[in-house]
Amino acid sequence: MAARNLVLAGDIGGTKTNLALYSVHGDKLRSESLRTFPSKHYSGLVPVLQDFLAGAHHAIDSACFGIAGPVVDGKVKTPNLPWMIDTAEARRALKLDSVTLLNDLEAGAYGILTLEDDEFYTLNEGTMRHSGNKALIAAGTGLGQAILHDNGRHLHPLASEGGHADFAPRNELEIELLRYLIGRFGHVSYERVLSGPGLFNVYRFLREVRHMEEPKWLTDRLAAEQDPSAVVSKAALAGEAEICSKALDLFVLAYGAEAGNLALRAKAVRGLYVGGGIAPKILEKLKDGTFMRAFVDKGRYTDLLAACAAPPITRRFYPVTSRLVKTTEMPIGPEHCRRVRSIASLQLAYSIWLMAYGSIYTL
Repeated sequence: MAARNLVLAGDIGGTKTNLALYSVHGDKLRSESLRTFPSKHYSGLVPVLQDFLAGAHHAIDSACFGIAGPVVDGKVKTPNLPWMIDTAEARRALKLDSVTLLNDLEAGAYGILTLEDDEFYTLNEGTMRHSGNKALIAAGTGLGQAILHDNGRHLHPLASEGGHADFAPRNELEIELLRYLIGRFGHVSYERVLSGPGLFNVYRFLREVRHMEEPKWLTDRLAAEQDPSAVVSKAALAGEAEICSKALDLFVLAYGAEAGNLALRAKAVRGLYVGGGIAPKILEKLKDGTFMRAFVDKGRYTDLLAACAAPPITRRFYPVTSRLVKTTEMPIGPEHCRRVRSIASLQLAYSIWLMAYGSIYTL
């Protein structure tokens, strides 16, 4: 079957930008090109697009990009990159009329119902319900949140910047943490705690304020590695250093508490999903009960949240390290979406479907 058109899809995060080019063949997409670029090596999206398309002679019909940031009036200033992305600029660079920007968690929320059972680990079975809202929280380079609103017919994803709301400490230790972070940043959002950099902020608090011991081997390892948060989480999971174990414990408690807050705000009685690149890496810690204790600790609403399912997504999802589609051909359109194997793939696949068919599909 001859290709209908070519569509360009992108997943833009603070660390990596993933771009994919697909040809449309009836009701299927075929991968033509997939590449990953280090976001911080570029001054904006257009130079990345120029590198991706350099030397190519493709007649692209449409493009869509999922971006970690608030998309307003077709523009977004990315919080973890010094970029201002403008739909009009992208249209001019690509010589296209059809270019769309989506918040990355909004795009990801469209993919939740495409996942198979083996791509989740259920922390809390909850109560099975056939109506009501769902929500998604995803910690990675930043902290993303989205709501899936049940309008009576479909679940409609709603973008959110809730990760930048004020951090709310729940006990004396977290109040100390807040004071420490105020001294460093002024305003303290949940993202200052619940993200890759946030985990290291918690670690530094324990080292600098609580004066927990940092072993010499850990000092050397932190100095040698580019990602200190990964060093902390790995050492915590291996039980190698008390300070790392305590940092991860505080992180997961705060993660559970904010996930519970999101479930209350969204009245997500059908489930709260945990996405992002961190959750699969610390799944053993999420499974030990720490997360769920904080999740349900809501006073008079404890019973409501205890009935809410809480499955982490065990495949990576967030834009910084999300996996591009690995199949050479995959189906698109509403009737086929459940066959897409990963939420990261759906982030791209939904974008492509949106552009190819010109309308929004709500799960």
